[in-house]
Amino acid sequence: MEHILEMRNITKDFPGVRALDQVNFAVKSGEIHCLVGENGAGKSTLMKVLSGVYGSKEYTGDIVFMDDVQNFSCIRDSEAKGIAIIHQELALIPELSIYENVFLGHEIHKGGFIDWNETITQSKKYLKMVNLDVDTEQKVVNLGVGQQQLIEIAKALSKDVKLLILDEPTAALTDEESENLLVLLKTLKKENVTSIMISHKIKEVIEVADTVTVLRDGKTICSLSKEKDEIKSQIIIKNMVGREINDVFPKRKPKEPGDIILEVANINSFNHEIGRQVVKDSSFFVRKGEVVGIAGLMGAGRTELSLSIFGNPLGYNMTGDVFIEGKKVNLRHPKDAIKNGLAYVTEDRKGNGLILIQDVKQNISLANLGALSKYAYINMNEEVKIANEYRDSINIKTPSIEQKVQNLSGGNQQKVSLAKWLFTSPKVLILDEPTRGIDVGAKYEIYTLINALIEQGLSIIMISSELPEVIGMSDRIYVMNEGHIAGVLSRAEATQERIMEIATD
Repeated sequence: MEHILEMRNITKDFPGVRALDQVNFAVKSGEIHCLVGENGAGKSTLMKVLSGVYGSKEYTGDIVFMDDVQNFSCIRDSEAKGIAIIHQELALIPELSIYENVFLGHEIHKGGFIDWNETITQSKKYLKMVNLDVDTEQKVVNLGVGQQQLIEIAKALSKDVKLLILDEPTAALTDEESENLLVLLKTLKKENVTSIMISHKIKEVIEVADTVTVLRDGKTICSLSKEKDEIKSQIIIKNMVGREINDVFPKRKPKEPGDIILEVANINSFNHEIGRQVVKDSSFFVRKGEVVGIAGLMGAGRTELSLSIFGNPLGYNMTGDVFIEGKKVNLRHPKDAIKNGLAYVTEDRKGNGLILIQDVKQNISLANLGALSKYAYINMNEEVKIANEYRDSINIKTPSIEQKVQNLSGGNQQKVSLAKWLFTSPKVLILDEPTRGIDVGAKYEIYTLINALIEQGLSIIMISSELPEVIGMSDRIYVMNEGHIAGVLSRAEATQERIMEIATD
C-alpha cells in the first residue's frame, strides 16, 4: 500500500462560495505531508471533510483510506479507522487532569466502571512517547500552550492513530516549542505514523515535509516532492499565491518622519491577577509617519505596555504619563484612547478583536458607531456604504458584507479587524502580532497596507514575535526585556542577533 490516503474529486460548497472544487489529494504511508495555501484556499475545510467534521452527505467525491472507500458521517467514524485531527483551537477540558484529558471520550473501563489506575498508567506511557515529563494529575489549565499541544498528540496516540492531522500546530508556540514539535513528528514518522500538517510557516514546511501539496482558491495546484528537490521557498510561494513574491517586505519610499505624535513616559503597570509588575518604568516615543517595532520574548510585557496606554482595559494598577501631539492625556478607558486618536488591533482577533457571529459590516462599524448614529438610531445605509468602501480599499475577500466573520479566512478576518480601527480615523495604530496565523500572500497584503497608511501620515506601533518581520517593516525598534524597555535600535543597527542579545541580557 503506497498511499494510505487518497481524496478524489472532493467538492464542498458553503452558502455563496465553493470552498473545495474537485480537489485531489494523496498521502503516502509513513510520510510527513504538508498542506499549504493562502487563507481561504480550502486547507482546513479539506481536513474537516477527511476527519468527518463534514459528513459524507455534505460533500461530493471519494475518500479512500487504507484501500477502502470511506463514508464518515462524524468524527467518531474517522477516529475508529485511526484518523485523528488536532485543530488550532485545542479540544481539551482545562479543569480536568492530564490523564482524564488523554483518554477523554475513549475511557478505559473495567467491570462497567472507569479504571483510573490503568488510565494513569497508560497516560504516562503516551506522555513519554511525546517527551512530556509532567505530573499527570495536574490540571490542563496550569500548562502552557506547547505542553497542551503535546497532550493533544498523546490523546491521538492513545487512540491507535494511523494518520495524524495537525492544523497550524505551531501558530501559538514559541520557537523552542515549535522545534520540539517538529522533532516529535519526525520521531513518529520512524514509528510509521503518517502525518498531515497544515502550516503557514514555510521554513517549518521545508524542514519536515516529504511532500507538499498546494491548494489555491479551493483547487489542487501541485504536489512537490523532497526526493525531487522541489520543496523550496520560492517554488512553494509562487504556487500558493499564483505569482512570485521576490521581496517579502515591500519597500517603502524613504521619507523623514515628522514630529513626535505619541510620547509615553515612565509607565508602570501591576497586574493584580498574577500578582506582579508587568510593565516597569518604560518610556518611548513615536513620530508621525513611522513604523515603530516592539520586539522581545513572550512574556516580556509588549502587549501589556500597549494595553496600558490604550485605556488600560484589563484594569492594571498603572502609573506614568501619555502625551499625544505634545498634550498630556488621561486615558482611563479605551473610549478615551479612541477619542484621542489611538487604535489597537489585538493579537487575539477571534477572542477580543471581532464578534464572529456578526457580519462584516457590523464588525467594521463596531468601534465607531457614533459616527453612524443620530438620535440613538444607526444609519444602516451609511453603514453599508462604509463597509463596502473598506472591503474594496483593503481587499477583504468576502462574497458579501452580510457574510458572518466566522466564515472568513484568518487573513480576511484580520483585514476586517484593521478596517474596524481605521474607521475610527486614528493618529496612532497599534498592531499586536498583525500577521499571526495568516499565509505569506495575506502577510504581503498587510505589509503593503501598512506602507500605504504610513504614506498617508499615520503612525504605527507594531508588536511582533517574528524578528524578520520587525526588522523588515520598522523604522526604529524598541526591545523589551522582563517588563522594561531594554534598548532601542535604528533600522540600520537592527539584526536578529542584536535584538536577541538585548531581549535576553
